[in-house]
Amino acid sequence: MLLAAEATERVRLTTFVLNAPFYSPALLARGAATVDLLTDGRVELGLGAGYAAAEFDRAGIPFPTARERVDLLDATAAAVRAAFTDPRRTPQPAQPGGPPLFIAGWGDRLLGVAARHADIVGLTGARTDDAGRLRLTTEAAAAERIAHLNSLLGDRAGTVEINLVIQALLPSGTGRPEFLTERVMWDEATPEAYVSVLVGTPRDMADRLLALRERLGIGYVTVIDHNLEAMARVVELLRA
Repeated sequence: MLLAAEATERVRLTTFVLNAPFYSPALLARGAATVDLLTDGRVELGLGAGYAAAEFDRAGIPFPTARERVDLLDATAAAVRAAFTDPRRTPQPAQPGGPPLFIAGWGDRLLGVAARHADIVGLTGARTDDAGRLRLTTEAAAAERIAHLNSLLGDRAGTVEINLVIQALLPSGTGRPEFLTERVMWDEATPEAYVSVLVGTPRDMADRLLALRERLGIGYVTVIDHNLEAMARVVELLRA
């Protein structure tokens, strides 16, 4: 993150989603505060519960139950937030109150954690089924999740940013991109139904993102690296 900061002036720096069970909250807060201080307040700290057992195996960390992972995320987010706002702790982050917390989730308990702690809530546009496969979700399903989140946020609804991961860009509008593995489940005949898939021309894709912002309040999108070149043309239209 510091190397990226040295090469840029305005770009915000994000961890995206760290597996909360991997980290000591106190050390994580100290590291994030240090980088925030050294980058003049450009850091965004992302946290998630972790869902991939293989990542825990590679790290040599036991894989907790889903409930335990969500509880760990809740405790980590609370502890990090408290550390950011404790005047006795050093270093102090550059941003008042500390870097914004980005928390990703989809289920009720994860969205509850996000509603309590997050400045930004991330939606993956996909959920994990019992077989460990990712199933892309429709716009209607995303609308239901966002409505539930807003009900949990109460007075904070409309002030918390909503992020969406764009899983695929389909300029042709048909077929399965080669980078979507067989673990990703979707109906290739109707890609436009999925909230995380952009279909058609760059203008079509830009209009789709503007419509999602208008209808669902999604104003922050994450694009996976293999989509960056195609997304650049969409960004040009959005900036205009």
